[in-house]
Amino acid sequence: MSNATIRQCAILVGGLGSRLGAITASTPKPILPCGDRPFLAWLMRELLRYGVSEFLLLTGHLSVALESCVGDIADRLPRPVTLAFSEEPFRAGTGGALFHARDRLDSRFLLCNGDSLFDFNLGRLLAAAADDEPGVVGRIALRRLADASRFGTVDLDGERITAFRERPPASSASDHGAALVPGVINAGVYLFDRRLTDDLSPDCSLERDALPRLASRGVLRGTLGEGYFRDIGIAEDLRRAQTEIPQRLRRPALFLDRDGTINVNHGWVGSRERFDWIPGALAAIRAATEAGWHVFVVTNQSGVARGLYDETALRDLHDWMTDEIRRAGGTIDDIRYCPFHEDADLPAYRRASDWRKPGPGMILDLIRTWELDPARCVLVGDQPSDLAAASAAGIAGALFPGGNLADVVLPILRRFDAECGIDAQARDS
Repeated sequence: MSNATIRQCAILVGGLGSRLGAITASTPKPILPCGDRPFLAWLMRELLRYGVSEFLLLTGHLSVALESCVGDIADRLPRPVTLAFSEEPFRAGTGGALFHARDRLDSRFLLCNGDSLFDFNLGRLLAAAADDEPGVVGRIALRRLADASRFGTVDLDGERITAFRERPPASSASDHGAALVPGVINAGVYLFDRRLTDDLSPDCSLERDALPRLASRGVLRGTLGEGYFRDIGIAEDLRRAQTEIPQRLRRPALFLDRDGTINVNHGWVGSRERFDWIPGALAAIRAATEAGWHVFVVTNQSGVARGLYDETALRDLHDWMTDEIRRAGGTIDDIRYCPFHEDADLPAYRRASDWRKPGPGMILDLIRTWELDPARCVLVGDQPSDLAAASAAGIAGALFPGGNLADVVLPILRRFDAECGIDAQARDS
């Protein structure tokens, strides 16, 4: 069984952008402005939410201009990342770009197009891929569209991808306009085993050459997702993306205490052996992720100050905890912990800190880092100090009285959607 969390994502950013005309003559398509930042910045920010910490940019057209911009993008991301670049030696196609980067790919890696964004729960794809049988080479995020006439389509037998079909012919016009061509499309988000490169060549198309071969061998799987999809390859969709994406990706946020809320409070839990999930914790986090919420953990950890475990052990535990959540189909976007205490046994941690709840420091840091609207945030915790921290940070708070965490979190998600007039169809369109 593989880890659900994938640390590396390769992004195809070398396309010509010819359908956009003069606008991409000097500016690579992925760094065209989208609200207050380049399109690529939104894409990378979303991938961070699911554990990506290394980006490999597969460059080509206007590579110097793109590389000069990506450093600034990385500096604005909510967490530090590693950047690497692989420039194709000639116009090598999407498969060729991967082939020339093959020695830089992890054994398992994500891949996505740098000019499209699929706002779906990537945790579902990560969870499914972690349990794929050994012979599977890749898993692809798929999207069902009422009109797939601009895209090639995918044939499925259950989750097994059986074929890829070329873009359907243009529909003939009628008195009522062009007929719709429904279908399942490749949404441009992949999780691959590095064995994929055995089916690539120095000059080839991933979509037209490699994927059909892999499908014919039965080694590709698909995960259908619902959510907002936008390809910025044509001017009208770019125009829409410039307003839609900033609005949609500024998400509501669920803050969770840890001990007593996510896991049973056995007293200073610093290892897997002492970590037991609260009933409904995985379901609650998965539901929040599925609903399009950020999920953050804010936790006092005076066990560090008491010398019961160190920060390395704590971070290792949080990495494992987060991977288990992704294996269940959700995610934790980010974690803050406070290791300080005024009566600490270890002098290095003996001090007051406004990060320690009931202080608001951890919450305020996440609000600032992830650019959150406090009016769209809520904290759930099991102690009065959790609610006091929420109040001090200017966000809503809800007490978890014990029992099943999903019984508290799911009504919060539903109430928020109702108050904002959001329904599933509106969210997915």
